[in-house]
Amino acid sequence: MKNNINISAHKDKILIFFLFLFSLLINQYYGNKGIFPLDSFAYFDTGFRILLGEYPFKDYWIIHGPFIDYFQSFFFIIFGTNWQSYVLHASFVNALLALTTFIVLKNFKLNIYLCFVYSLFVSVLAYPSSGTPFADHHSAFFSLLGVYFLILAISNEHKLYWILLPLFFCFAFLSKQVPSFYIIMSTAVILTLYSLINKKFYWIKYSLSSLVLFVIFLMIMGRVQGISFSSFIDQYILYPQTLGAERYNDIDISVKNILYRFKFIYIVALPLLYINLKKIFFEKNYLKEKDFLNFLILFFLTFSLILHQILTKNQIFIFFLIPILTAFTHINLIKYKQAPKFIIILIFTVCLFATFKYHIRFNEDRKFHELNNVNFHSAVPAKDIDKKFSGLKWITPEYKNNPEKEIISILEVKSYLENDKRKKMLMTHYSFFSIILDQKLFYPTRFITSHGVSFPVKGNKYFHKYQDFFIKKITENNIEVIFTIKPVDSYFLKELLGEKCIKSSSINSILAAHLILECDNLKSN
Repeated sequence: MKNNINISAHKDKILIFFLFLFSLLINQYYGNKGIFPLDSFAYFDTGFRILLGEYPFKDYWIIHGPFIDYFQSFFFIIFGTNWQSYVLHASFVNALLALTTFIVLKNFKLNIYLCFVYSLFVSVLAYPSSGTPFADHHSAFFSLLGVYFLILAISNEHKLYWILLPLFFCFAFLSKQVPSFYIIMSTAVILTLYSLINKKFYWIKYSLSSLVLFVIFLMIMGRVQGISFSSFIDQYILYPQTLGAERYNDIDISVKNILYRFKFIYIVALPLLYINLKKIFFEKNYLKEKDFLNFLILFFLTFSLILHQILTKNQIFIFFLIPILTAFTHINLIKYKQAPKFIIILIFTVCLFATFKYHIRFNEDRKFHELNNVNFHSAVPAKDIDKKFSGLKWITPEYKNNPEKEIISILEVKSYLENDKRKKMLMTHYSFFSIILDQKLFYPTRFITSHGVSFPVKGNKYFHKYQDFFIKKITENNIEVIFTIKPVDSYFLKELLGEKCIKSSSINSILAAHLILECDNLKSN
């Protein structure tokens, strides 16, 4: 008996090792295959800026992602300030998610090899679609980890899981407000039901203590770094709500948008739904059982992530739900002894097909980053820009037919900025110049997106707060010139500073300089 236990433990360790290694390497590979500058570099320079003593909310206006910035700075400290440590950040989250999936599935006594396979599928469909740190991915994955700890806490009633539960939800919310907020709210409903039905309230002291200590830690860190609570509320809570309200009005209510796009998620979840509905109606006291709570947790998780995708209208990234839902459907079908074996084989086949399909579309073809029509054989080594990009194969959607031209333009900008000794601010989608130049370039926002997304513009009630913030950054840091790199348009500079406060000129085909002039608008701020 003891030998069997030792063999089983040894088998677990081997599978966990290979799962961890595969999860890291697959994301590391695809994170180096082409880029979409606006998204791919979103946390590259900001992670470095924290090492320079510049902090979110205080030194640059952000609407999401402070946790990602700080977490990235940790990876830069440990592994060096380079592209590979940036991708490793996402790879680590991918591996953490895969391993936790394995542990959770094993907790339900699913065959260990099936646990391994389903977890492997999760690692294929989770972070590799982006490859680099991305707010939606972080928010969804840390929310999922929170959900996993909720499932384990209800199943095993171990205090460690109750302690970790609020921490991972906080990490998720500080990565991006949604979908984490939807999942946190649904978790609150489930915990209320769990407590009232089972008369168990002991978990509150562990989760609440963990949450309070974490909030105190954040408040102390904010105080030390000079981040005001009001700036956090304005930038992270209030302003994003003005964007969300508009999206609710533009929801596409159609069969294609709500049903067809997520068809494989629905297909593998249907048997799970059927089994649980049947138990609700025909089994006495089923609503008090842990299996019902687990079903409810998965239902709310799936609903929250699909709702988020419908509202954001971004590329779909939630196909990692397919192997997770398939695994739990598999677990329930085994328990439901009346289920024919061919149903298990069928849903596994659907899961395998969907994993392969979306692996090709989003990993191989890089659809998430708009690279699906790119010839990757045309990619060039990004180390031509700087050795810190070693390993990255450079090709972007805008220059898909001539990546060398883009490299040449970037090198011209790099040379010009390196030789310009004035105090300067840079606004660009190529958010890596602080790192390759080893300079403070005082980006006022994480990135410059379409009108009224990454920062408030005229007409938004928070415009004047951002205007004050922007001008303060110029005056505090004695900025003499603002540089913009196409496709960033300088339209907003006149709105923020006034036409009489800047003098614009073109440096080359993509770089423009905007000289800061003396004017009352700047002096008064």
